[in-house]
Amino acid sequence: MRILFMGTPDFALFSLDALVKSGEEVVGVVTQPDKPKGRGYTLTPPPVKVYAMEHGIKVYQPATLKDGAFLETLEKLAPEMIVVVAYGKILPKYVLDFPKYGCINIHGSLLPKYRGAAPMQRAIIDGEKVTGVTSMYMAEGLDTGDMLIKEEVEIAEDDNFESVHDKLGEAGARVLLLTVDAAKQGTLKPEKQDDSLATHTSKIEKGDCLIDFSADAHTIHNKIRGLSPFPLAFTHMPNGKLLKIVKAHFEAANGGSEYGKVVRADKGGIAVCAKDGLVVIEVATPEGKKAQSAADLVNGRQISLGDILGVR
Repeated sequence: MRILFMGTPDFALFSLDALVKSGEEVVGVVTQPDKPKGRGYTLTPPPVKVYAMEHGIKVYQPATLKDGAFLETLEKLAPEMIVVVAYGKILPKYVLDFPKYGCINIHGSLLPKYRGAAPMQRAIIDGEKVTGVTSMYMAEGLDTGDMLIKEEVEIAEDDNFESVHDKLGEAGARVLLLTVDAAKQGTLKPEKQDDSLATHTSKIEKGDCLIDFSADAHTIHNKIRGLSPFPLAFTHMPNGKLLKIVKAHFEAANGGSEYGKVVRADKGGIAVCAKDGLVVIEVATPEGKKAQSAADLVNGRQISLGDILGVR
């Protein structure tokens, strides 16, 4: 089958690699334009572009798809199916309607839950125990198309965004190959989504990353792991500088202490009071520095017993 792949970040690589290794004819890759990154603002290609170039696949990086801007290229490539995984742009109707076997999307949730931009992070932050991936026919709405094949994925208590991302990436690749094969065989059974069960996930903003120590310790722990290793949940140290939390755990404890107060600070962790327990910081990144263990933070006198975190 002639497949045009549209995707941008690392999550999309799992599916693209699976298509290439399965022997499907990937006629091209469409990805976002290169973007400046780092302190030097070096123009950096998306991961999908790097992979495609290494495998001799033609890369297209249109600035826009609107108003038929990509139609001539579509007609030249003549894909029978378009596969979309975390591309990052809404597809106009002329693109959706072009391929014989439709536009297939791999989405990182069990639809109709967690439609939108940040399904993996939000599921972890919400304390979900199970998530998954869904393949679906794309429609003009945001993640509203008919569902095709799903695979559930467990979220373990010590999982963070990185580990769930990789598990869902692998599951998405498996689901994609099953979906492509079923499309060839004519055995796909589209299922309409129940919009009344839909939940929506917005893009992670800086305000989502601020830790409120008046929340319960488990909720704070879920936020920390849902945002690690990027963009990282943060609080403020007594000197007003940011402290980004890379890894932590929570402990049950009696309430009553001042929220954000450091009640233990040693190599075992920096224990901070929350509503109904302790958030124990294991690894964190002080503003302007590299990630450090709790022991290093304490030994360097960046955090001390009795400090109040979160107060500016």
